[in-house]
Amino acid sequence: MTPQIPFKRNAVEPTQCIKDGWAMVKDQYWLFVGMSLVGMLIGSAVPMGILMGPMMCGLYLAFFKRRRGEPIEFGTLFKGFDYFGPSVIATLLHMVPIIAIAIPAYFLFYVSLLLSMATQTATDEPSAAPMLGVFVMFGIFYIVFLVIVIIISVGFTFSYPLITDRKMQGFDAVKLSFKAAMANFWRILGMMMLSMLLNIAGVLLCYVGVFLVIPISYAAIAAAYEQVFGLHDPKEVISNLPPPPPVFE
Repeated sequence: MTPQIPFKRNAVEPTQCIKDGWAMVKDQYWLFVGMSLVGMLIGSAVPMGILMGPMMCGLYLAFFKRRRGEPIEFGTLFKGFDYFGPSVIATLLHMVPIIAIAIPAYFLFYVSLLLSMATQTATDEPSAAPMLGVFVMFGIFYIVFLVIVIIISVGFTFSYPLITDRKMQGFDAVKLSFKAAMANFWRILGMMMLSMLLNIAGVLLCYVGVFLVIPISYAAIAAAYEQVFGLHDPKEVISNLPPPPPVFE
């Protein structure tokens, strides 16, 4: 039985999250840049992002240690493998629905495109209407798909922080993350938009700048998590066991 963890609604302050994220990493900025870069490289080395979960957990573990005033080192990143099972489950729950929608969609798009080209080749008077219709339909689907991806991504915002800070199992962390994220949806989306602007600024700096702002973006999520859930006291023992039965005298 998973313990009930309260969360706050409409608690995320997008601008403050970015500011708190910068304050969290600035004293050890280059360490966090290195950890983020290595984490992304390792996380991308295996298909389906299997290793991305442990890397993200290691990064959030470092953020939370900073907030508690505890020392961190580069090796803290690899302590994310202590949460390997739950983080992989959370990653798969994130990736599989998106892939399940994207692959059939692209398959149908290319099949429709080939059929429209074959139809035009077979007719004496070719028309651009069939092919235009395919692109219009795909454009509409792409917009719908993008909205779905945004909703899913917002819903998963707190999954890795919950696994790291509250020692939750993957499915439970995802479920609670969705509840808390939907209760802060527009504010989290605003924070993501601010992070995206930082990333765009990084791209303008010959793309290398992206790696310089990524730690701030992730730290902003850690700050948002603290605004919504509060940071767990490590001295408090977290138990997933059900409460003991009542004692009758």
